[in-house]
Amino acid sequence: MRSEQVRSDVTVIGGGLAGVCAAIAAARAGSRVALVQNRPVLGGNSSSEVRVWVCGATGHGFHRNARETGIMGELFVENQYRNREGNPYYWDLTVLEAVRAEPNITLFLNTDVTEVQAEALPTAQSEGGYEQRVVSVTGWMSGSERRIRFESPVFIDCSGDGLIGFLAGADFRTGREAYDVYQEPWAPQVPDDNTLGSTILFYTKDVGRPAPFVPPPFAKDITETAIPDRRVIAVENNGCAYWWIEWGGELDVVDDNETIRDELQSVVYGIWDYIKNSGRFAADNLTLEWIGSVPGKREYRRFVGDHVLTQHDVLGQTEFPDRVAFGGWSIDLHPPGGVYASERGSRHWHADGNYHIPLRCLYSRNVANLWMAGRDISASHVAFGSTRVMATCAVLGEAAGLAAHLALSLDCSPRELARDHVTEVRRALVRTDASVLGISSEDPHDLAPRATVTASSTLRQLAVEVSTDTEALDAPLGIVLPVAPSLGALELLVDARADTTLDVAVHTTGKPQNYLPADQVGATRVTVSAGEKQWVRVNLDWTPQEAQNAFVVLAPNPDLKVHRSATTEPGLLFFRHREMDPDEQYTEQWRSWKHVWHREGLCLRLVEQTDAYAPQRAVGGYARPYGGPQLWASEPLAFDPHPWLELQWPEPVAIRQLAVIFDVEVEEDLINLHHHWTPSETMPGLVRDYEIQARTDGQWHPVAGEQANRRRTRRFDVDLRTDALRVVVHATNGAPRAHIVSVRAYDDRR
Repeated sequence: MRSEQVRSDVTVIGGGLAGVCAAIAAARAGSRVALVQNRPVLGGNSSSEVRVWVCGATGHGFHRNARETGIMGELFVENQYRNREGNPYYWDLTVLEAVRAEPNITLFLNTDVTEVQAEALPTAQSEGGYEQRVVSVTGWMSGSERRIRFESPVFIDCSGDGLIGFLAGADFRTGREAYDVYQEPWAPQVPDDNTLGSTILFYTKDVGRPAPFVPPPFAKDITETAIPDRRVIAVENNGCAYWWIEWGGELDVVDDNETIRDELQSVVYGIWDYIKNSGRFAADNLTLEWIGSVPGKREYRRFVGDHVLTQHDVLGQTEFPDRVAFGGWSIDLHPPGGVYASERGSRHWHADGNYHIPLRCLYSRNVANLWMAGRDISASHVAFGSTRVMATCAVLGEAAGLAAHLALSLDCSPRELARDHVTEVRRALVRTDASVLGISSEDPHDLAPRATVTASSTLRQLAVEVSTDTEALDAPLGIVLPVAPSLGALELLVDARADTTLDVAVHTTGKPQNYLPADQVGATRVTVSAGEKQWVRVNLDWTPQEAQNAFVVLAPNPDLKVHRSATTEPGLLFFRHREMDPDEQYTEQWRSWKHVWHREGLCLRLVEQTDAYAPQRAVGGYARPYGGPQLWASEPLAFDPHPWLELQWPEPVAIRQLAVIFDVEVEEDLINLHHHWTPSETMPGLVRDYEIQARTDGQWHPVAGEQANRRRTRRFDVDLRTDALRVVVHATNGAPRAHIVSVRAYDDRR
């Protein structure tokens, strides 16, 4: 056995997705990082040891244009490229490679931190009421018999259970707050210690011949429980389809972890015995391929920061000035009895769209140098029901890691950073392409917004005209259209079996990140003659004060069919309304608008030209859809085979770093870790081959570029003095147009 001492700028404890993203963010910003993980693999609940889906703001496609960017976005896109089948070990590898690619990270696997040294700060020196400061944490590396003491100015607790903050004396809560604490509609009237339980999953496979199963004596006889009647059991289900195998919410999920594991495994073997031996399933050739041995925990300690996120913040989409991340998963709460509960396994309350999370939720209110990210952030039990999912934990990790680095650089406390340096935080988030909403690029070091922007061509006439099928108008249909600067006449391709009318209403979407009808701003009725494949003009005539999306609702009419197309354009979204499920009475009606046609859509034409895809959209502004598509799109490559976007300055400028953000279609849900599958290795809208050129003395010279690109954000350190830049697109990954989200030209390097 040997003792060691490790000194870093930032120590991150916990190697789940929150810790991984925190470590990468701080390391990329320039901090030396120690990443300490108590398991042999990274990824936490998403790893091959537990195998939980990486859910996030998309809510399984419920929210639109909601997929995370930043580091979590990189992991999604890379996994999509190399692991479309959802192999859990390839996901482990993807996460491990991302960490090892950062020279500023030193990784310590199999290292369980169980000791924390903290010191009290004298009252006269304590800023804002801080009483404690973490000096070091100490862990034991199993297998290597190494006792390692980690020292750094700041620490980030991404341990999930919050052991580090607990040992440091950080204020925390467990269980459910009473209603009178925050007046949350879903809070109980009386507080209790109940939490969400833990889960163990299993996988099966067909071996092509009979494979008997002899249950162990401890297997649960599930016919004596409510499981067969209240839960879905099917031979084709695997993994997180059995998310409801949950228990322990009425116990202490840490103190009773072993008891919970044993009970969950008995339930798994009991379910498998029921599938194999009850005679109710065609399961003769199935065998149990994998069963988890590590309970996937959902909830434990929640630290208290300078703000506690509540149900009101989630559903009201509170726009915090210090917002650093967004979420979108529903408030998803489970009965404390878990698998044995007689009620449904979960209930959901969806916000109208993605909501914001402030920096003040990511640090302790009473430990001066303690940040936190993941499921231990400052949130009520009800709000935690949404923030707990892993992609949201990951973007919180990135924000905490970047904030920790900034606080060190500015020599300030977390509280001072959130209070006095919001501008610096926002600029850093935008520069790293983090997952934030409604924060535009306003960095004085970015020279791109000062340039005149032009393009070889631009999508101006929004039209999708080739029909592949029809859709009966037997329920309301919704269309989201970008309005820039106005919405004039819309033409729809329809079939009418008799003379009839078409009723159309126009709504705002309420907030720029929402894709649901809010305030109605217009309505019209048009006459439709009997006939097939006729273009019907609908005069909508709406000119908002600023560019935004319109939600157009087509009223049902049994005499009408609308034509569908196999293609669509960026920024167009299509919905079908469905009747409410009686078991979803807790969900408001408009939450029932659902995704219908992924890259397909309706045949339509906007009569007026649009500025929604203008070249200027690719400088400054937003780097993801927000009140519109927020990108430049060229004319089809068939007409403009090598489209370019050009930035020109009146005088030469000195550029030290170039950044180009391409379109990875954040509309698509890429949660394909052991689950969702999409047909493309690389998003078709992503630019594949491109070249960046600079003009010097009237001549264009290549300065950067790439072939076979599969990533969203590309950065290049350069040393240029030029009066113009061009990004020339030579090929996409399948899209008929070139899309560029953002071009940035910095006069410094970071």
